[in-house]
Amino acid sequence: MDGQEEDEQRRAGDAEPRRGGRVTGRGRVRRVGVVLAVLVLSLAGAVIGTLAGGRVHTDLGPFRAELSITPALEGGTTVDIPPLGALQLDSHDGPTHLTVSLGALDQRRTEALIDDPASISRASQSAVTDVRKGVLRLGLRTVGAAVLITLVLAGLVFRDTRRTAWAGGLSLLVTAGSLGLAASTVRPQAIEEPRYEGLLVNAPAIVGDARRIANDYTKYAEQLQRLVGNVSQLYTTVSTLPVYEPAPGTTRVLHVSDMHLNPTGWQLIRTVVEQFGIDVVIDTGDITDWGSEPEASFVGSIGLLKKPYVYIRGNHDSGKTAAAVAQQPNAIVLNNSTTTVAGLTIAGIGDPRFTPDKETSPAGSGLTSEVANQVIGVGEKLATTVRNSPKPVNIALVHDPASAGPLSGTCPLVLAGHTHARQVSKLPQVPGQMPTQLMVEGSTGGAGLRGLEGEKPTPLSMTVLYFDKDKLLQAYDDITVGGTGQAQVNLERHVVKDPKAGDQVPVTPTPTR
Repeated sequence: MDGQEEDEQRRAGDAEPRRGGRVTGRGRVRRVGVVLAVLVLSLAGAVIGTLAGGRVHTDLGPFRAELSITPALEGGTTVDIPPLGALQLDSHDGPTHLTVSLGALDQRRTEALIDDPASISRASQSAVTDVRKGVLRLGLRTVGAAVLITLVLAGLVFRDTRRTAWAGGLSLLVTAGSLGLAASTVRPQAIEEPRYEGLLVNAPAIVGDARRIANDYTKYAEQLQRLVGNVSQLYTTVSTLPVYEPAPGTTRVLHVSDMHLNPTGWQLIRTVVEQFGIDVVIDTGDITDWGSEPEASFVGSIGLLKKPYVYIRGNHDSGKTAAAVAQQPNAIVLNNSTTTVAGLTIAGIGDPRFTPDKETSPAGSGLTSEVANQVIGVGEKLATTVRNSPKPVNIALVHDPASAGPLSGTCPLVLAGHTHARQVSKLPQVPGQMPTQLMVEGSTGGAGLRGLEGEKPTPLSMTVLYFDKDKLLQAYDDITVGGTGQAQVNLERHVVKDPKAGDQVPVTPTPTR
């Protein structure tokens, strides 16, 4: 009977048989070791399970967000807002840290918000519910992962059902207790006192302007949702324009520029592409604001146009931006190169700068000699490419109009952007060479958020160019959409009387070095 009792005690984890009803010293040490082993495995399983399974994806308004939990000595929440930086919130106590990472901006949900002003209010109201549901799912997933991994580890180490169960139960207690402590100490007012990191360090200084911009944008969106889809107004305006009937062989080109991440611009582009029968879209750059990787998702709407999209990089666009554009099935990225689309031979070069900040000066206002040489230099490079092209170039593309000067006489038309102000002029003519017209587009994105900082938003602008069978410019329509507080669509037609000589417009000043 004594031998059977000793075997049962060993199987149950007792190191030594009882003597006189007591556990020997070695037995106590072994039992303590087993308890410590269960505790260590429980904690290890909880940590590994939290790191491996403590993350969920959820929709927060137009964003696809990731919520994750990590073990930490102190509580708190980090809200990552790429590429601007992060907010640190002293949101709760306890050994868990919550991270909310805002991922890619969903283009269709963003456009839906702007289309329907009421949905903006609904999205803001549902955001709290979305976060709450996401955090609840995250907590359940974390607990489940922690317990599961603990059970697997304990089963492999102990090979004993009772000890494995104890380890799983202890892991459940630790994980659920930590999350419960965090939930019971939540401080909702922490959102009012965040700590800023990265580019957001300037946020407290501009919060007043940001609030005013947000208020203006609400009015702006209310107007645009009536404007952008209202094609009938465009055709009502067309009826009063100078007579110009495009011939059957006419090529229609839509020139856009400086979108600056405004999704409303895509709506207008799609409307014009469809209703005006556009053959080619040309973008002279600044499709993004900071050129960051998360912004690259903004260019996804290019593929929806189903038309060739010729693009050059602006000074707000990075190499990653250009690469993202190039991945679109209908896009052509030019960088000191040429392409032939819809019978038009187009040459283009990207801006030599990458300056994604508000201090970038437009051409002719505060440019240093070094920058001026750099900007004009790319025009000289492109002029060489145009002259060496096996096919005569019909259109040359530069981002900054300051780069256009060297292209005079190499091709009949140069398109540019950058200044957010529409301008049509002629380049100083080179003796014995063809005249060259320069067309600078305004901002198709209304200059992004910058365009809302003034009393009135910057209007959205783009131009439809009509080329005849000889690929000479016959006419062009300047389309302008915008105006806070007024439903306004303007379309102004210009007919070129002598296509070979170009439009009768002023000569642009020669850029100085």
